[in-house]
Amino acid sequence: MLRRIELEVLATVERGDTISELATKLDHSESYLSRAVADLVEKDLVYTERDGRRKRVVPSGSRAVEVYQDLVRQHSHIDFPELLTGKALEVLYYLDQPRTVSEIADQSENYRNTVNRVLKRLRDRGLVGTDDSRYDFNADFDRLNEFARELTHHLHRQRLEAVAPNGTILWEGHDEFLAQTATEVDAESFHETGLARFAAFDLQFLLTRHRYYLYSEDVAGISPAELCCHTLLIDNDTRHRSYCLLLLIHVDIDENDLRERAVKYGLEDDTDALLRYLETHGAVDDDQLPEWDDFQELAADYEVPLPK
Repeated sequence: MLRRIELEVLATVERGDTISELATKLDHSESYLSRAVADLVEKDLVYTERDGRRKRVVPSGSRAVEVYQDLVRQHSHIDFPELLTGKALEVLYYLDQPRTVSEIADQSENYRNTVNRVLKRLRDRGLVGTDDSRYDFNADFDRLNEFARELTHHLHRQRLEAVAPNGTILWEGHDEFLAQTATEVDAESFHETGLARFAAFDLQFLLTRHRYYLYSEDVAGISPAELCCHTLLIDNDTRHRSYCLLLLIHVDIDENDLRERAVKYGLEDDTDALLRYLETHGAVDDDQLPEWDDFQELAADYEVPLPK
């Protein structure tokens, strides 16, 4: 996410520092510092101002920069740039509540050994501790999670604004986000989802004026289980739940796959309700689910045979 030199610059830069002054503070060459500053400018974490022949570096107004610089000032004895390299920020992102190594590994999709190494480094410096095998922050170091999340959100917003300036992020993880846009997006790593995606599975619904996209560099397309979860995130009303139910039947989604995806999006209860609804032919006490007779009519309209 950020290289050590970038973290060093953010930890050190004060409004109006020149490249030369930063190079002296950090004991790096000016050319090396210039490249790091250019990378931070590209991420909108700093910007530069011309002062004659000199270029001054100014921290941006990003909340992530504010949180990080506050941490550095309050705990000047801690080498945060060294601690936060590699997978550290990703692990910290998922430490939003006390979690075990296995839980963090599952959430972040990293190996347990990787998570262990990061947490051991943080524990050795007194930033985190354990209680009943669950890791949590000591003192006010929970701001590290705030920094990781603010930085991730900042970078996600930047990616979205580059293709859809008025887009809205509906859900986000460390490496992915679900966005609503007013226009079509044709850009690398943006995958169309929502009601428009149902057409790929022979279900054609009336579309709204909004488009929906999952940003992810790791997926090739949106699976039916993923689409069901996205639909619930977009709008968890009776109509959208009914469309999810049709999809569950029509493509015979694997229940284990659906439940695994639901955990990722925090939709375990919602997807369990959908599965129980189908198993019991509507005998579920949930105001957000359709009456069984109404759902039977909907399924007939879309020529989706209901399970016996």
